[in-house]
Amino acid sequence: MLTSHRLDSAISESTLPPLTQQLWYGGKMPPQQLVHYFNDRFESEHLPGYRPFILESGLVSGIFGPFRISSAFSPIRHASNLEVLTGHIAQITVTPDDNYLQQTQSSPSGTLLTDVIARPADFQSIISLDRLNRTVHMLNYLSLSHLGGTLFLDVDPRHVLGVEQNHGAYFEEIILKCGLLTKNITISLSINSFYALHHAQLLHGLNNYRQHGYQIALNIGSLFTAPGLQDLIDRASPDYLRINAPDNKVNNFSPEVWLKTATSLRQNQDAHDGQIIFERVAHKEQADLVESTKISLVQGEYYDKLETDHLRCL
Repeated sequence: MLTSHRLDSAISESTLPPLTQQLWYGGKMPPQQLVHYFNDRFESEHLPGYRPFILESGLVSGIFGPFRISSAFSPIRHASNLEVLTGHIAQITVTPDDNYLQQTQSSPSGTLLTDVIARPADFQSIISLDRLNRTVHMLNYLSLSHLGGTLFLDVDPRHVLGVEQNHGAYFEEIILKCGLLTKNITISLSINSFYALHHAQLLHGLNNYRQHGYQIALNIGSLFTAPGLQDLIDRASPDYLRINAPDNKVNNFSPEVWLKTATSLRQNQDAHDGQIIFERVAHKEQADLVESTKISLVQGEYYDKLETDHLRCL
């Protein structure tokens, strides 16, 4: 299992290789130097030879077991003006690592990663994977950061539950090293009725993130799960609620019930200056329902296509 010396402590500069110490004071680095820096860091935290980050054709990927993990970014738009972006949602892309077999045969880290993949997930391996994912996303986001807005990064709830204190401190160092600020980052947590049972621990972790300057989003998926999560939503007072667009082809779908629930959530968010994002909007019927709720932030291929068609007509 991948281990770190301490889950949430800053790594001492004296433990880093000389080149990394030199770059520590260099401010915003070119991508290749950043990749080198984070490879040094991960190697010093885990074990010799573990250098997971690769820069190829301007895109950073991270190696975890037999997988190569990289990034895709989906824009969040204002429904009334699709040219206005609130930010981007980072999503992982996963492909097989062609060098995996050779790595496992020749490198101690290869065997270690094989063990992690083969075992049932535990908190530490989840934390390690989560941190690798977020580092990859931050490095790839640098080419989009000039557009402004916030970057939405998913954090596994088990990561929040597995870290006892000072959530966000480790990742803050990565953000600052990339020349950005925590206020540009929204920590997004997918929740369901099971995780709502652990609301005290989740709220403690989310409050830690807030103390470091991050914004908070709760991703509740289907709108029909919202009533069972209302207490956690109220207590967390998220900056954003992420909700999937309705599938009106599902049996027993009721537009009236859906609109009532969506409007109630929007009013709750308005009360503490929060916002709702409706995601995965794929066709006009969904967009029409979303428009009826007067919710302003949207994401999905329907809006991407509208904006692309608009730009082609200019």
